[in-house]
Formats: sequence, structure tokens, C-alpha cells
Amino acid sequence: MRSTLKNPYVYLLFVLPTIALYFLFFIYPMLTSFYYGFTNWNGLDTKDYVGFANFANAFKDADFRHSILNNLIILLFSCCIQVPLIIVCSLLISGVKRLQGFYKTTVFMPSILSTSVIGILWGFIYDPDVGLLDKTLRSLGAPTIYWLADTNWALPAILITNAWQWMGFYIVLILAAILAIPREIDEAARIDGATGPQRAWYLTVPLIKPIINVVIMLSIAGALRVVDIVLVMTGGGPAGATDVMASYMVNKAIKYSDYGYGTALSIIIFAFALVLTALYQILFARRQERVEF
Repeated sequence: MRSTLKNPYVYLLFVLPTIALYFLFFIYPMLTSFYYGFTNWNGLDTKDYVGFANFANAFKDADFRHSILNNLIILLFSCCIQVPLIIVCSLLISGVKRLQGFYKTTVFMPSILSTSVIGILWGFIYDPDVGLLDKTLRSLGAPTIYWLADTNWALPAILITNAWQWMGFYIVLILAAILAIPREIDEAARIDGATGPQRAWYLTVPLIKPIINVVIMLSIAGALRVVDIVLVMTGGGPAGATDVMASYMVNKAIKYSDYGYGTALSIIIFAFALVLTALYQILFARRQERVEF
């Protein structure tokens, strides 16, 4: 038995099925996608090799450039508005003495709901005739707003819905880091006369910087792969106002059967995600010192 366990081929025998499945369902589709990106193919006819024409056309495509801008708006919203709100909410919940578990469960609930459910739910909330939001605004004297049909309001409506769905997940992550800080550190600062905001800003936030970096990384990745909530609520409309790179890619590949061009767009999205996460790691994340208690 011991000689068998010392044989490396025994371990390879157990690992091989997993490697085969990984190659079959991840590596092979990725390699074929790179190939399809250089072809003109509608999914049925013969694939015609077109070189870099799909990639050149992508950056000449005004609609795709607009979808890139929407992705950047979502990214800035996630990192500059959503992340600070997440930190503030986490600090507030960590200071609650009673029913803390109830608040954690409540904020986490939207994260476990299906995006389709959330899209339909917020579609009713945004409805100009029966929606709760518009009824409240009209009671305050505001005019009717067609949230999902107005090119000026559709993207902010998507941003709010997407933030509502995922903020709870990030709050739980940061809250776990805050609650892991030894109480002695906070008590020592309290004895020294530090106020609550001072302890939060000068003590708690620096100690949870590693998890904040993780949340920012996840927010960057999430901003670049957001697609389901857009497809459920607006389909990229009105007039492409809410189209993001992924939804534009899906519409091109599935709706218009332009699989070669759609695959090229998916490669560009992959490259965008890779470059942005790498830049963040190089410029910001690696400069943070590891915190040990």
C-alpha cells in the first residue's frame, strides 16, 4: 500500500479525469473561440478566415464604443460610489449591538436571488403607472419618469438595481473582516479618547485594506461582466443606451447570428478585464502592506 501511494502515476490517475473535463469544457472552448474570432461565421455556413478584420471593425463600431463607455461608467460607479457605501454600511452594522445577525441576513438576501427575479421586481418598481418609485415621486410633485424607456434614466436605473443586488455580498465580506479585528485595539483607541468616526477612519479602515482591495477587484471584474441584469431589464435599449460590451456581444452573436464578430468581441472583453485587473494589482494592490494582528 505504501509503495502504491509513493507512485506518482497513482495520483495522476485520480487527477486525470478532472484535467480532461477542465480541458474539454474550458481550455478547448477558449481555444476554439480565439479561432472563431478571426473568421466570418454565422454558426451554420463555412467559416471564412478574415484575419484581424473583426477586431478592426469592433473599434470602428460606434455602438460598441458606446458599450465600452457604459462599462466604464459602471466601473467608476462601482469603485467610486458603491465601494464607499459598502464600507460605510459595514461600519454601521458592525456597531449594532442588537439584531446584528438580522441586518447581515437582510442585506445579503438580494445576492442569493436570481437576476431574472430581481430584474422583474425592479421593472415593476420602475413602472411609470404602477411602480412604487414613480408613485412616491409624483406624491412629492415630481413629473413622471419613464425609467427604462428614457435614454437619460435607463442606465442609472440599471446601476441602482445592480448595486442593490450585489452590495450585500460585499458588505458581508467587509463585515467579516471588521469583526475579526481584536476588540482590544478598539478599546485602547476608545480609552485614548478617539471618537467613533476617528476609530473608523484611522483604525478600522486601514486594518481592513486587504479585504477592501479584494472588493475593488471583484467590483472591477463584475463591472466588466455585467450582462444578465441588462438583458433582463432592457435588452440593451432604449436605442442602445444601456448596452454594455457583453450584452452587445450576445446580441451580435445570438440575435444577429454573427458568431465570428461576437467571438472577437468576447476576446476584446477578456483583454479589457485582464489589463484593468493587472493595472490595479500593479498600481494599488501590491503597495498595500499585509496586516497582521
